[in-house]
Amino acid sequence: MATVFQHFSEEKTAFINPGDTTKPVPGFPEVCITTFSEGIIRNYAERNAVSAIAELCTANGSLPVYETCYAGKKIGLFLSRVGAPACAAGLEEVIAMGAKKLVQFGVCGVLNQDAVGDRLILPSSAVRDEGTSYHYLPGAEEIEADPRCLRILKACLEKHGIPYVAGKTWTTDGIYRETAQRIAERKEQGCIAVEMECSASLAVGRFRGIPLMQFLFGADNLDAAQWEPRDLTDYGIHSGDRYLTIALECAAAFSF
Repeated sequence: MATVFQHFSEEKTAFINPGDTTKPVPGFPEVCITTFSEGIIRNYAERNAVSAIAELCTANGSLPVYETCYAGKKIGLFLSRVGAPACAAGLEEVIAMGAKKLVQFGVCGVLNQDAVGDRLILPSSAVRDEGTSYHYLPGAEEIEADPRCLRILKACLEKHGIPYVAGKTWTTDGIYRETAQRIAERKEQGCIAVEMECSASLAVGRFRGIPLMQFLFGADNLDAAQWEPRDLTDYGIHSGDRYLTIALECAAAFSF
């Protein structure tokens, strides 16, 4: 029997679909922002005018979906769970609620410190070293980012003078199986970062016809003789306001 990696199902309707568990929310924001840091979401909700308009419910508990207003535009905000399968399920349900465009950001490991430096990372493509994306798209080693989203993101960052680098990221399911051999292979392939959700998120967006833009910020460093945790355990909280403001600016500029 061929695995999903070699045998993609072309059926658009599954046995269980997002609409079977999640219903549309009247007036749901067209553009939604998501990140993986509970602290960033909580801090924003405590300091700004938000309203909880829905919930993402799992056995791990419920996550609120907030609505806020930025630059005169209604924008959704919610926490994504870490890891491709859980992240993809949350995206599916928010799309079922009514989201039409998505902005996603989060931490990553740095694979090329010289290329990245202190800049934001814009994934131009992602190596599909996870399982989720193969349920959404036929097998291929990589998935490209939406060029329209990349253009909007670049223009937004340049407008505000925020340094960035665009490059390939490595999406993997096995955070504790990033061996020296695999790291060397991915660096040779051109990857400048490693994370756990990008390729799956892009696949969900492409399958559902939902444009999705992403940016990453480096936390730990894998481009060294030994692993450098740096501020990985902070999950971006110390600069959370900055990252979320960037995401809000991108969401406000999301015009197609």
